[in-house]
Amino acid sequence: PFAEANAEDAGAGSKEYVHVRIQQRNGRKCLTTVQGLKKEFSYNKILKDLKKEFCCNGTVVQDPELGQ
Repeated sequence: PFAEANAEDAGAGSKEYVHVRIQQRNGRKCLTTVQGLKKEFSYNKILKDLKKEFCCNGTVVQDPELGQ
């Protein structure tokens, strides 16, 4: 039974980081960017939940070089 579990979790040891960056704008305003989310996730659903949770605005940016 342990051999099966180890075969399924082979990718669990790889380090894939999610970068959250906060850029200070003028005054008390700031811009938060998130980079490194997996493509399996729905970015629009994540954004919708974050906007509800933190009562803020947000958008998913399409970049030709970096993707979504």
